This record gives sequence, C-alpha cells and structure tokens, in this order.
Amino acid sequence: MSRLNILLLFLLIGCALSQIKAQYCARGTFVELNRELELQCQLLQEWERLQYEQSVQSKSVRIESVARNDLTMRSVLPGCTQYLSMPQRAAINIAVPIPSASVLPVSLRGGSR
Repeated sequence: MSRLNILLLFLLIGCALSQIKAQYCARGTFVELNRELELQCQLLQEWERLQYEQSVQSKSVRIESVARNDLTMRSVLPGCTQYLSMPQRAAINIAVPIPSASVLPVSLRGGSR
C-alpha cells in the first residue's frame, strides 16, 4: 500500500504543477488580449481622426483656396476659352482653355463664373 500512496502523491504533484502551468499561460494570454484591445482602441481613434481630416481636406472651399493661394490658379474665363467644333460629330463642342504666362486656368466649381 505504500507504493500506491507514493504513486498517488506523485500524480497529485504532477496535477498541481499542470494546474500552475495552465494558470500561468491563461494569465499571459489575458495580458496579451488586453494589449491587443488597447491597440484596437488606439487604431479606431486614429481611423476616426483620419476620416475627419479627410473630410476637412476634401471640402471644395478648401480645395479652391489651396488652388488659388498656393498653386496660383484661377477659374476658366470665357475670354480665355477657345471652343472647337468637330465636323464629324455634330453638337459636340470641346472647351480648350488658353493658359496665360505662368497661371493655368482651372474650373473648380464645375463651370465658369
């Protein structure tokens, strides 16, 4: 009976060590999960910030302001536009802007003013 007690004691110690190892792995996994959740939260905040910046940058007023001030562009004027008609295709006119010295005309609002 002594052998059986010793065998059961070793089995009990083995199960206890296995339980300790499982708890250690579970804690490590829980810490890693928390890190990933924090990273997810940071990435979501950055995504929302980038979407806001994109909406601000893509507003037509800002685009027109940058085109006029930084790029020194101006709207297409009727006096600077030359219209060509193609004889093979009736009723199709192509507007070709005539660039001035260093300023290229551009229509930012989809039409002339």
